[in-house]
Amino acid sequence: MSTTLTRPVLQFRRLSDRATLPQYQTEHAAGLDLHAAIEAPITLAPGGIELIPCGFAMAVPVGYEAQVRPRSGLATRSGISLPNAPGTIDADYRGEVKVALINLGSAPFTIEPDMRIAQMVVAPVAHCQVEEVDELGSTQRGEGGFGSTGL
Repeated sequence: MSTTLTRPVLQFRRLSDRATLPQYQTEHAAGLDLHAAIEAPITLAPGGIELIPCGFAMAVPVGYEAQVRPRSGLATRSGISLPNAPGTIDADYRGEVKVALINLGSAPFTIEPDMRIAQMVVAPVAHCQVEEVDELGSTQRGEGGFGSTGL
């Protein structure tokens, strides 16, 4: 049995000649790689944060968001992550896509022009009706918070 999936369309507009449009690296990859659209290398000191431009703007389809996440290889090898992971790009944002990178490692890390710096996953979002109530329904967990369900 075959099913046809309708794929949402991401529209991109280049803002820089240095821009590389996001791409899936394998057939079943969840994330599209984001590249640094920079003229010269940028060195991130340990604990340093830099906002790295990607050189494009995009239109995320209504009903979706683009989640910007760390690349696992950069995170595990060099401690490069995102201070706001995952970052959200809303469907109504039309500015340049930029990635905030943080160096959680112990050594300086150099971001090279066109380097793959993060990944972007497009995911559906639900808009909820907001309702204030006097009481919430009870659950087995109740108010048990951080660590309350075990390690």
